[in-house]
Amino acid sequence: MVFSEPVFLFVFLPFFLLAYFAVGAWGRNWVLLAASLAFYAWGEEIYVLILIASISLNYAFGLAIAATEGAARKWMLGLGVAANLGLLIYYKYFGFLLENLGFEAAAANAPLLPIGISFFTFQALSYLIDLNAGAIAVQRNPFRLGLFISMFPQLIAGPIVRYAEVEKDLVDRRIDRGDFAAGVRRFVLGLAKKTLIADPLGLLADEIYAIPAGGLSPEVAWLGAVAYSLQLFFDFSAYSDMAIGLGRMLGFKFPENFNYPYAARSVAEFWRRWHMTLSRWFRDYLYIPLGGNRVGAFRTYLNLWLVFMATGVWHGAAWSFLFWGMFHGALLIAERIGLGGILTRLPRPLAHLYLLLAVIIGWVLFRAEDMAQTLDFYEAMFLFASGPAADFHPVGRYLDGYLTIILLIGAVLSVPSAAWLQGRAARAFPTLAAPGREALFWALLIASVASVGAASYSPFIYFRF
Repeated sequence: MVFSEPVFLFVFLPFFLLAYFAVGAWGRNWVLLAASLAFYAWGEEIYVLILIASISLNYAFGLAIAATEGAARKWMLGLGVAANLGLLIYYKYFGFLLENLGFEAAAANAPLLPIGISFFTFQALSYLIDLNAGAIAVQRNPFRLGLFISMFPQLIAGPIVRYAEVEKDLVDRRIDRGDFAAGVRRFVLGLAKKTLIADPLGLLADEIYAIPAGGLSPEVAWLGAVAYSLQLFFDFSAYSDMAIGLGRMLGFKFPENFNYPYAARSVAEFWRRWHMTLSRWFRDYLYIPLGGNRVGAFRTYLNLWLVFMATGVWHGAAWSFLFWGMFHGALLIAERIGLGGILTRLPRPLAHLYLLLAVIIGWVLFRAEDMAQTLDFYEAMFLFASGPAADFHPVGRYLDGYLTIILLIGAVLSVPSAAWLQGRAARAFPTLAAPGREALFWALLIASVASVGAASYSPFIYFRF
């Protein structure tokens, strides 16, 4: 079940909210926990047992870490980390490892990937590591820990929430009308980004990436690369918006996950703005423990390289994800060596153009089915080479007036232009600012609901990460 499905919007969410507020403060955790497990079981069925196993495992290791000291405590943490990573490796990477070791038949029978396992595993790991460090107190109520790990708004695609950020709210949270209304507005904004921008661009990108080898021309390749880059941003940031909005409606304040990453002027800045909860997870739990930037230049570069290799592998069990992470790691190292200083002296548009080119190049690697398709796209995009069958795939076959408008809207809204325009309009027409925002909210809601009812295509890209 995803947030843009009719069954979620018109069945699950209304009945859940009625039950959540009907039971009062004493029963809300129980309703939310039951709804979260039901939400997960809706799509995963028996795999909900893996989620329950993760909760049980981390509850037990949490108690064990809290009850020990010194070397025994470190051993307990190590076992807990190994158990979590073992679960993740088995379900996410076992088939990939078998295939690359030449056991294709065994790889075909590898277990399916449970939805959201990368997200809830990282949340559980952060709980154990922070507990060992003394940053948080152990949670002795298994149902509260279960709620932290399984809470449905951010269960399957983040943001990656740390236990300290919701520790107090798990015990006592207050919801006023202002918070609930703000959550609804944030949810509707995410739904609109998903249904009105990401989904149409996703269809366009899928059609172009489905072109057989030899069918690409430079203009079609660039169109597909740009469409996917915008789809990915609006799809993933939309899910984060909806998750944050749902959390606010329920009394939780989840961390922000995006801050206009395509407005950045360097790859380092991009990663301070893109999937921020994942970036800080790797910073705090891998980069800093490796020594960060306190161990000399060479080790700093190596640490960056290793962290972004891990970031790539976290996204999926394929060589392309590893190469994508290595590509970003190499760019970050280049910026530390001297490229970053050059970028700060460049005019802002040129530095921004560098960032967009770097990110789009990386997203081609991220999206392509294999390295052969990646190289086909790069050849068309940068060598301006058309394949022998390119005449059968003219740009007009994929791009019409409606999609052109969606592309333009997506490009404008992917940077902080909307806030700037809103501020200018509010200063010019102060008496119309509030009615205008209200009218825009209802227009987005109506258009989004209409799109949900008519759509036959509405995947979430990060749904299986």
